[in-house]
Amino acid sequence: MRSIYGIESSTRSLAGERDQNCLVLASDGRRYVLKISNPSEPAEVVEFQTAALDHIARVSPNQPVPRVVRTLEGRTYGTATLAEGFQTCVRMLTYLDGIQIRETAPTAAQRRSMGTGLAALNRALHGFAHSGAAHDLLWNVATAHRLADKLDDIIDEKRRALAGLFMTRFASHVRPRLQSLRSQVIHNDYHLYNVLVAPEDPARIVGIIDFGDMVHAPLVGEVATAASFHMAGGPDPFEGPAQFVAAYHAALPLMDAEQEIVADLMATRHLITALISEWRAARYPENRAYIMRHNPAAWEALSQMADLSRAAARDRLLVGINTGVRQ
Repeated sequence: MRSIYGIESSTRSLAGERDQNCLVLASDGRRYVLKISNPSEPAEVVEFQTAALDHIARVSPNQPVPRVVRTLEGRTYGTATLAEGFQTCVRMLTYLDGIQIRETAPTAAQRRSMGTGLAALNRALHGFAHSGAAHDLLWNVATAHRLADKLDDIIDEKRRALAGLFMTRFASHVRPRLQSLRSQVIHNDYHLYNVLVAPEDPARIVGIIDFGDMVHAPLVGEVATAASFHMAGGPDPFEGPAQFVAAYHAALPLMDAEQEIVADLMATRHLITALISEWRAARYPENRAYIMRHNPAAWEALSQMADLSRAAARDRLLVGINTGVRQ
């Protein structure tokens, strides 16, 4: 830490899927997040992620996102050698205060704030381009078809059939339409773990974190991905997502063609969550608890959507748009 950033500090490990993350407690009282990249992560992708944060800071400085801390040499990242002998990228970001939304009681006001907040973030990212944005990412709902071979790894027969149903829906009704839709760099992981709110006002967003899943992809996939995390916790699984989508639409309107498939892509996000988490938990059992944290909710959501027609799911998700009434 001292050799790269000139900071005297202590560190504490934080959870992470691909990167090794640490909370840095500097001797002057300031806090940072240190991200040690997986050695398999190309440097171009690291550069893409840091460049995106710098872009947001320039064009929309009020966005509550981390700032990139420069190394002693003025670079956006440094390099370090791991115990195994591999070289990897090391980045440091400013630490954002706040509590994860998942730790608060969900409310309609909170969902509307999240929808409005994501629209503002997407506006800030609009026009940003980087060669690393086209990287290969399994968590891109637009490329869910690449996970079809993971269906055979689902041991439970009913769950395998359920996943197959939604994979077929994606391949038949969604994938052929994606090329014609607007695309840009998206956060792609805007959910209850990655949005921070003020402890005294759980509807006021004070932080957006974890830009590790950013990718250039259809914008509607961003909305669907974020909406999918609001299905749990209430008697009507569409109430929360509908509130979120209505608020997003009011700030950054979805086109008709995007409205047509946003519910399909919401189901697709649950599908890839189930498939990827089952596959990765088997490969990395030591990190199973973190990997599987969204798995139960994904299967529940797929079960809830299985008996609905595509049109019925679309109409329930877009009720706040179609009626002009926020729920």
